[in-house]
Amino acid sequence: MIEPTRQLITTGSTKFLQNTVKQLLGYGWSINHAVNAHKALELLEKEPVRVGLIAIDSSTSILPLEIASSPRLADISWVAIIERNGLNHEKSREQIFNTCYAYQVHPIDARKLDTLMESALAMANLKSTFFVPELSCLDDGYHIVGDSPTMQLLYRTIAKVATASAPVLITGESGTGKELTAHAIHAHSSRRHGPFNVINCGALPSGLIQSELFGHEKGAFTGANQRKIGLIENSQGGTLFLDEIGDLPLDLQVNLLRFLENLKVLRVGGRQEIPVDVRVLAATHVDLDEAVGRGDFREDLYHRLNVLQVRVPALREHLEDIEALAHFFFQKFSTEKPTRVCGFSHECFTVMRQHQWPGNIRELVNRVRRSMVMCEHRLITPADMGLERRHGLSRDIDTLQQVRETAEFDAIRAALVRNKHNVLRASLELGVSRVTLYRLIEKHGIEKAAAPMNDK
Repeated sequence: MIEPTRQLITTGSTKFLQNTVKQLLGYGWSINHAVNAHKALELLEKEPVRVGLIAIDSSTSILPLEIASSPRLADISWVAIIERNGLNHEKSREQIFNTCYAYQVHPIDARKLDTLMESALAMANLKSTFFVPELSCLDDGYHIVGDSPTMQLLYRTIAKVATASAPVLITGESGTGKELTAHAIHAHSSRRHGPFNVINCGALPSGLIQSELFGHEKGAFTGANQRKIGLIENSQGGTLFLDEIGDLPLDLQVNLLRFLENLKVLRVGGRQEIPVDVRVLAATHVDLDEAVGRGDFREDLYHRLNVLQVRVPALREHLEDIEALAHFFFQKFSTEKPTRVCGFSHECFTVMRQHQWPGNIRELVNRVRRSMVMCEHRLITPADMGLERRHGLSRDIDTLQQVRETAEFDAIRAALVRNKHNVLRASLELGVSRVTLYRLIEKHGIEKAAAPMNDK
């Protein structure tokens, strides 16, 4: 009986494939042929396949299937068959290099091809271990990823505030995903079928913010040739998200405060206030308490906005989610990468967990996308991401003691992350007592957040 894993899909020149397929059948392969990409996808829907064989005619310099444009086809480990003179085409060489696991020159040695296909299948099976399922407790299409205790707390907070109607202030550093959090609150609220409008208070000229928020009547000012409905009024029955609220000019803070008090808007040049049913979410990366103290932000508006608060954690506060996040963005932007790139190296994850991520999720997204394009190997390395291994001591390691200290630091930090910061389980993995591990944590100055005292 043919093992179900020894299945492959073929495509391309039939004159190359006819004898080759017969020989591979003799080696126990189950084979289906696809004449085009549509047929290939149909076959894959019926029977998942991890390896494929492409026969390239020397008369053409392109691959038979548009593999790069289909993530499902690009996920297969392809082996190419090509005549030697076909390698004279630069485009053909480039596509084989970017798309295929390996190639063999015609005429084919069936035994060697069988060995090559077995190797491709083994690598395809290994490749699948470099992907993890998406982790998100919020099934809303916005993909808040992470399963750490820190993220679980964020999920619970979002679920709670979503059921209320009071204003919400979302705080957190730049790049942490405050707008994504606002989307999630809206999507889980009773207003989810209404509009979700966003205005960046720091991106608009001060002279336009009032018109954008409250709208204007025809003839209210030069250039106002017709009535305009503002974003607040346009959010009727839904949610208005005010990003970077700390950048709102003081004179407009008065107008916003008045709206929050009576839920009515007065268009610029208008005479009658208009009632609006809208929920306001605001976000800022600045400390509004300090802004109030400096006189840059009205205290009464701060208290109006800060009825409910959601704090979005910095990435360095939940580094145990780094693998899930990296895999999520790898899959999200998979169409941008060369097909040969299939995941991240273990060293890359180790270095990612050591990096402090000052740019948070935004920095991670940028580094992952850049590395996917620039990587020249099958697995992304720290160098591809522009990261360096961080040593807990000196950057210039020139003594055996320093090497030992660095290795000890890395091993302890990695064990804590793998065991979700449970000190007891980490100590068992490292083969030391719990007391010893606590002493080593203190010795290396590993953050308390990465080594909580609760190890039940």
